[in-house]
Amino acid sequence: MSVKQKGSKAERELLHMFWSKNFATIRSAGSGSMKYPGPDLIVSNKARVLAIECKSTKKKKQYLDRHDFEQLKEFCDIFGAEPWFAVKFARKDWLFLSLEDIEKTENGYVIDSKVAERRGLLLEEVIK
Repeated sequence: MSVKQKGSKAERELLHMFWSKNFATIRSAGSGSMKYPGPDLIVSNKARVLAIECKSTKKKKQYLDRHDFEQLKEFCDIFGAEPWFAVKFARKDWLFLSLEDIEKTENGYVIDSKVAERRGLLLEEVIK
């Protein structure tokens, strides 16, 4: 399975999880590969709108380039959505992090699994 297929599978998994909680969710085709900013998922229940960038990894750290981070922020500023990074570390639940909870590095950003476990929210906590 290619990296792209794994990413799409992870996005679809989250899509189904949000729908099961009565949050309408769409996947953005080609997110990150077009000139306009666009998140992987757009989620809403009338009261809230979330824009989510999804990452799944077997490693202990998930590195993000500046483009991923900045395009999510730009989209949310224009669209009026809450920006979230959803990360799934191997054999763990999905965790959701706000932009403020993601560590800046010299070349981009990083989500450390231990930091994510401390600061990240589970799906049920995000949709409260």
